Amino acid sequence: MQFPRTMRSQTVLALQGGGAHGAFTWGALDRLLEDGLDFAAVSGVSSGAMIAAMAVQGHVRGGNAGARAAVSQLWRRAAEANIFGAASASLDRLWGWDKGLELGNELAWSGITTALRMFSPGQLNPFGQNPLAPLLEELLDVAAIRDPRAPRLFIAATDVESGQAKIFENAQINVDVLLASACIPMMFPAVNIGGRHYWDGGYACNPALAPLLNPRPARLVLIRAQPRARRGVPSSTADIVHRLHEIAFQAPLDAELALLPRQVQLTDISADTALARHPLTSKMNTERAFLDILFAAGREAGGLTQAA
Repeated sequence: MQFPRTMRSQTVLALQGGGAHGAFTWGALDRLLEDGLDFAAVSGVSSGAMIAAMAVQGHVRGGNAGARAAVSQLWRRAAEANIFGAASASLDRLWGWDKGLELGNELAWSGITTALRMFSPGQLNPFGQNPLAPLLEELLDVAAIRDPRAPRLFIAATDVESGQAKIFENAQINVDVLLASACIPMMFPAVNIGGRHYWDGGYACNPALAPLLNPRPARLVLIRAQPRARRGVPSSTADIVHRLHEIAFQAPLDAELALLPRQVQLTDISADTALARHPLTSKMNTERAFLDILFAAGREAGGLTQAA
């Protein structure tokens, strides 16, 4: 897709969260940036928040090429560390699941889901360790994000007590904000920021669109990281929980899209074809081969998108 030069500074991005499925967003955004998309602002949640932060800091360093490089580095490092595999390692050892079962394995995740229902995050993860923390501490460039030249950045987390979305902007972004936006409450303790506690932003918005609309842009590019529809009815506990999350995380976005001003052209990059074919538990699979498959699918979807 080639974006007209007059449209570039009037384009904003909205990036959904979806765990490892965010690799689809990575691919779609990579293709859009390659094709010349420039963006004035970006809003993200969970994995979409991390992509958004990397894109903004990379853009400051080196334009579109810098943004592509920074986002790619995030996902390459996530694959090398097998981020979600590390998150479940203690559960594997505790329940004897470290016997060759892969993270995407249905039996393994059924057992993990059962454990998450029986025990609190404090019992399963007494030290509150989040494997994303060291990765983000290494990669996040707060100075670049707060640079006056940086595109506007909006990261959402869910305030545990109020249930409302909290939107953090460039000057507020740090590692804790990104961890809060991606905090899975069954696995990690709520993130304390300024005396308030936060969970995954997807519960309240996925992602927040309102901050992107002031001033009103000419175009909103939405990159989804979860399918809107899935064939069949899940029967296992693991699949039921994951499908419930998909449905719950979709509702806030639908509500905001219904209020989108007609003057704003919407480019909606769907993940249905790419992600609905994979099992629900695959959003926790950070193996390199799987991420590369989603990246390629995202690249294809971004290339097929036509400027209105």
